Amino acid sequence: MITFFLVGLAVHVVFFLSIFDIYFTSPLVHGMTPQTTPLAPPSSRLVLFVADGLRADSLFTLLPDGSSRTPYLRSVIEETGTWGVSHTRVPTESRPGHVALIAGFYEDVSAVAKGWKENPVEFDSVFNESRNTWCWGSPDILPMFAKGASGNHVHTHTYPAEEEDFASTDASRLDTWVFTQVKSFFQSSESNSTLKASLLEDKNIFFLHLLGIDTNGHAHRPMSKEYLDNIVLVDRGVAELVDVIEDFFGRDGRTTYVFTSDHGMTNWGSHGAGHPSETLTPLVVWGSGVSKAQRVTEPQLFEDWKLEHIRRVDVNQADIAPLMASLVGLPIPVNSVGVLPLLYLNSSDKFKAESMYTNAIQVLEQFKVKMQGLVYYHTYDRFFLGCSVVLGFVGWTSYVILIILRTHASLNRRYFPLKQVDETLFLLLQRSPITYYIYCLLPVPVWYSVLKDYQLAPLLQFTFPVCLFLISVVFCLLTAALVLLSVQFRSLSWFVACLCLAFFPLMPVVGREANLHLKQLPTCLPQQMLLVAVCSFVPLLTHSSLLQKRGLPLLNQIISWSTLASSILVPLLSSTRIFYRLFSIFLSLTSTYLLLSTGSEALFPPVLSWLMFAWINIEQEALLTQGVPGRQEVESVTSNMCISYFFLFENKKQTLYRQVFFIITAFFGTGNIASINSFDPASVYCFLTVFNPFIMGGLMMWKVLIPFIIVMCTFETCHNKCLTSLQHFFFMVQDYGSWLDIGTSISHYVIVMSMTIFLMLLSVVTHLLTSKRLILWNRHKMHFP
Repeated sequence: MITFFLVGLAVHVVFFLSIFDIYFTSPLVHGMTPQTTPLAPPSSRLVLFVADGLRADSLFTLLPDGSSRTPYLRSVIEETGTWGVSHTRVPTESRPGHVALIAGFYEDVSAVAKGWKENPVEFDSVFNESRNTWCWGSPDILPMFAKGASGNHVHTHTYPAEEEDFASTDASRLDTWVFTQVKSFFQSSESNSTLKASLLEDKNIFFLHLLGIDTNGHAHRPMSKEYLDNIVLVDRGVAELVDVIEDFFGRDGRTTYVFTSDHGMTNWGSHGAGHPSETLTPLVVWGSGVSKAQRVTEPQLFEDWKLEHIRRVDVNQADIAPLMASLVGLPIPVNSVGVLPLLYLNSSDKFKAESMYTNAIQVLEQFKVKMQGLVYYHTYDRFFLGCSVVLGFVGWTSYVILIILRTHASLNRRYFPLKQVDETLFLLLQRSPITYYIYCLLPVPVWYSVLKDYQLAPLLQFTFPVCLFLISVVFCLLTAALVLLSVQFRSLSWFVACLCLAFFPLMPVVGREANLHLKQLPTCLPQQMLLVAVCSFVPLLTHSSLLQKRGLPLLNQIISWSTLASSILVPLLSSTRIFYRLFSIFLSLTSTYLLLSTGSEALFPPVLSWLMFAWINIEQEALLTQGVPGRQEVESVTSNMCISYFFLFENKKQTLYRQVFFIITAFFGTGNIASINSFDPASVYCFLTVFNPFIMGGLMMWKVLIPFIIVMCTFETCHNKCLTSLQHFFFMVQDYGSWLDIGTSISHYVIVMSMTIFLMLLSVVTHLLTSKRLILWNRHKMHFP
C-alpha cells in the first residue's frame, strides 16, 4: 500500500508539472541582433516617472471648480508636450506592467510561479541598452531590471520592504522618499567628479518608481482623499524635480520626460483584470524630441476631461519602450513587440523613417529566430504533449479503480517495450527536454498495468455515472444544484440548510466593498463560541483602526496568529464523540475563517457545517433502516472495510455523488479561488499589513481549504472515498488573460488533479482530528476509605 501511495504521488507530481511545460513556457527568444537608428537622436537623456496604480481619469479629470489637481502636468498637456492614454494588457499587475513599459513585451506566462518579484527568464530592456540607468523606488520592481542587465550600469536605490505597509498612516511618504533621494543624488554629484562625469554622458536614463498612489489605493480606495492627495503630491514632486534636473544640465534642452503608470485600479481597490479602470493609464511626454501640444479644430469625443481640443495620441503600453529607445538613440529591446508611435516625435521625416525601419527589423529578427512564426512555434508541442498527459490521466485513473476492484488477468506484453523504443527515438530526433520523455513514456507502464486486467466491465459500470455526474456539476450552477438537492430528503433541516447555502455562489467575489458588520455573530454560546465571538469583532476593530490610521493593533495581530496556530490543536482536546468533536472542529476553523473574511462569505462555514450535520443525521438514519447500528464515536476503519461498506448498500452511490458535489461546493461556493487571483490584501489585514505576497497567498489558500476540511471531517464520519476526473480541467488551463483568469484555471486544475492524493493525505489528518484526543494531564481517581 505504501508503494502504491508513493507511485501515485509521483504520477500526480509529474502531471502537475506538465502544465508548466505545455502551457506556461516562456515566449522569449534569444540570439537576435540589437537594432538601432543610425542617425543622431534628439535627446541625450530620459527621465521616466511611473506612478504605480494611477488611473487615467484620476489624472485627467478636473475638479468641480474647473481647476486641476495636477496643475504642472496639465500645463504640459496643454502647452509643451503630447498626451494620450496607454492601453495596458491583462494581467494588470506591477511586474508585467513595468516589463511592458521598459522592455516592450507583455506578460511572460512562465512567471506564474514568481509572483510579483521578477521575470523567470532574463530579458533585454531599455535600461540594459542604456549607458547608465539610475533607479529609485520599490524593492519589488527595481532589482528585476538590474538582474537582467548585462553589466553593472543599472544602479538601484530602494527603501526597505517593510515600508510597503497598507496600514501606514501616510503611504505617500514612499513617493516623498523617492523625490528626496533623487534631489540629494544630484546635489551630491557636485562633489563627486566621477559621478558627475557619468551623468553628463549621453544615453542615460533616470527611473522614478512612485508606489504611494498604489498603496493608498489598496488601503483607502481610488476615490479616497488619501489617493487623490497623493496624486497632488506626485505632481508637485515632478515639477520640482524637473527644475532640479534642468538646472543641473544647464537647461541644455536635451532632456526628455515620460510620465505614465503601470496599471490602474478598480473602484474597490484591486487590479489584475481587464476593467477599463485597470487598463487605461495616463501617458504624458515632453521635452527634447517630443511634439508640442497641438490644437484640433473638431472636438474629439472621449471622456469629460476638458481636453477635447488638444490632440490625444493613444498607444499600447509596449509601444512606450521603442519610443524611449528612439528618443535617446538606444537599440530597441530585442524582445519588444511595441510599435513606435510617430506622432510623439518632433523630428525630421528621415529620422522617423529610419526609426520605423529599425522597429520593423527588430521585430523581424524575432520572427527569424523562431522560423515558423512566434505564436505557432511557441505552441508547437502543445497538442503532442497534451495527448500524452491525457493518456496518462486516463490510464492512472483506470489503474486505481482496477486496484480497488481487485480483478487481474494477463495480456500480451511485447507491444509496450516496442512502444517505448519508438517514442524514445522520436524524442531524440526532436532534441526534446528530459521532461518530455517523462510525459510521453509514463503512460506506457500505466496502461500496461491497466490492460493486463481485461475484465473492464466493472470499471466502466462504476466510472461512467461518476464522470457523468462531474460533467453535469461543472456545467451547472451550484445554486441550482443546491436548490434541487434540498428536496432530495424529507428533512426540514436539510432543506433549509441547502437553500441558505445556495445564496453564496450568487454573491460577488471581486468588486465588492467590505461589509464587516455581517460578521458580528451571537456571543451567547459557551466555550469555543467565545473565541468565535472574539474573532468576529477582531476584523471590525482592525479595519476601524486602519481607517483611523493607527496601524494594525498588536493585540489583534496576536489573537489572529494564535487562533490560526491553535485551530487544528484545540479540537484534539475535546471528546471523540461525533457531535462534540465535529462541533469543536467547526468552531475552531470558523474562527480562523472569520479573521480572513471581509463580508458575507464569513457566514459560509456555519451554514456549511449546519448542512454537514444534517447530512450525518440522514446517513445515520439510512444505516438504521438497513439494520446497521449507528456509531456514537469516531473510530478507525480500513480502506477495504470502506470499499465493502460502499458496495454493501446500493444507495451509497448517491452518497458518493453528494460527496463529490460538496467538495466542489466547498472550494468554489464562495469564489475564494477567484479572490486569490485578483489582488486585494484586505482579507489578511488582521494578520499583517506589510506587503508579502507569499504569506498573504498562504493565508488565502488556507481560507480556501477550511470549507474543504469541514467537508472532509464529515466524510470521515461516513467512511466514504471518491475519485474525480481530471481531463476536463486539464483542457481548461489557459495561458492568456488576467491573472484572475490564468490563476483560476490553474487553481481548478491543481485542485482537481491533486484531489486523489490530497484526499488520501487529508483523510489521515481528518481521522486524527476527529478520532484522537490529547490529554494534557492525567486525572487520578480518589478513593475514600
